[in-house]
Amino acid sequence: MTSPLFRGPGATRRTLFKTAGKASAVLAAAALTLSACSTGPAANTPNAGTASSTTSQFPVTIKHVFGETTIKEQPTRVATVSWVNDDVAIALGVVPVGVPKNEWGGNEQGSTPWKDAALEELGAGFGTDKAPVQYSEADGINFTEIAKLTPDVILAAYSGLSEEDYRKLSEIAPVVAHPEVAYGTSWQDSTAIIGKALGKDAEATKRIASTEATVKNEAAKYPQIAGKTFIYGYANPADPTATGFYTANDNRPRFLSAIGMKLAPVAEKASAGSKEFFLPWSAEKANELESDIFLSSVEDAATGEAVKSDPLLGQIPAVRNGAFVADANKSLVLAISASSPLSLPWALDTFLPQLATAADAATGAVK
Repeated sequence: MTSPLFRGPGATRRTLFKTAGKASAVLAAAALTLSACSTGPAANTPNAGTASSTTSQFPVTIKHVFGETTIKEQPTRVATVSWVNDDVAIALGVVPVGVPKNEWGGNEQGSTPWKDAALEELGAGFGTDKAPVQYSEADGINFTEIAKLTPDVILAAYSGLSEEDYRKLSEIAPVVAHPEVAYGTSWQDSTAIIGKALGKDAEATKRIASTEATVKNEAAKYPQIAGKTFIYGYANPADPTATGFYTANDNRPRFLSAIGMKLAPVAEKASAGSKEFFLPWSAEKANELESDIFLSSVEDAATGEAVKSDPLLGQIPAVRNGAFVADANKSLVLAISASSPLSLPWALDTFLPQLATAADAATGAVK
């Protein structure tokens, strides 16, 4: 995924899922594929690796921002859109028939280290005949490729589907859309929702508990983090108009709050009542972004250094005090911003030490 402005996956979210009306040929092709293949799996596509246990009574009905979706039987062919949804399905032991490529923050095969490891454990690593089919979302939702896979459910619990996207996808299969705020579904809620949709309620509950325990135990190794105020923002001297921060609706602040940190008052106040995941902030008022620690994704290490020396952005109090986490590791940014039961445990060994170093700097600045 590309964007003239990168603020982590959030920046491309707005454009990626604001799908202008697709040409009628797209839906025509989708309809043709469905009519030709509606009685069985599409040729040369793998079956979903749904485990045999069913912990939900079907049919199940799931409420979401566009109403509700009823899934009549336990799905066996699962397709996903956006980030997170495929991670969750795989974490619950279900190999989707189709998933989006990770075109930002991914590896050479359009995947992630945590997804690769989980798929290999299920015997469905990319490059094998049991692997999910991958499709591009660089230009929006790939309706045609999804339709070719004849899924019996499409997972979008974490997404920014428009109503038009939802309607078009619903012509292919039942769609589990986000519950309320676009890209505002916590990884716990995504896991619970998808667990219900797949008949994996008990597995979802266990996975949420085990992931939360892992995060808590690893964070406890860095006690200096606890109680520190933070702003997870975006700062880039090349485009000061893009300055801003993520609200309490976003998974980045949610994660930091979960490990004992506190959203800075300026961000907390701005988040109140907002349904946005990112809010702009004038670079001329960067000195008012008061917090112990400031975090931002950056294109590279040089950009991080440029933030520190910038006459405006360098006045962000935490940046000035050396408590600045400038993350140029795109996979790590993706793991935290589009967090899942697979990505978070993978990220902790790298992310928490960075955070602890910034917390130490903040403590030194207070002294």
